Parts: sequence; structure tokens; C-alpha cells
Amino acid sequence: MVRSRTVTAVVGLVGSLLVSALLWWYFDTVAFFLFVPFVPFLFRRGEPDEPVRECPACGFRTTDDAYEYCPRDGTRLE
Repeated sequence: MVRSRTVTAVVGLVGSLLVSALLWWYFDTVAFFLFVPFVPFLFRRGEPDEPVRECPACGFRTTDDAYEYCPRDGTRLE
């Protein structure tokens, strides 16, 4: 299975080459754009959010189920 980083790099490079080719054809000049940083926004999946537990006294927040009490002051997390 192809890792998401590899897919992101390939799609970004192919997109960059296509945009560069179109600009070269239209403006008759050499241009190269690299769209790799923007590709993850296009393929982002709606992952379910993990429940966040918070300490009412100090504001400590965690998604780890191992914490039942706040490590700072011992208050039970909500």
C-alpha cells in the first residue's frame, strides 16, 4: 500500500508540472511551481475527533484515557 506522503509528493509534483506546462504554453515562458504543501488540504479526510477531557481547576487537557485525574493538582477530569 502506498503511503500518504508518497501520494502527496507525486500528486504535488504532477500538478506542478501541469501548471508549469500550461503557463509555458500560454505565456511562452518557463515557470515552475511546487504545490506539494497544498495537496494535503485537498485529500484531508474527516477523521472523528477524539474526546478531550479537561481539568476544571487548571485547564489541563488530554485525549489519553490513561489520565483519570489531573497530573498537576489531582482534580478529577471532566
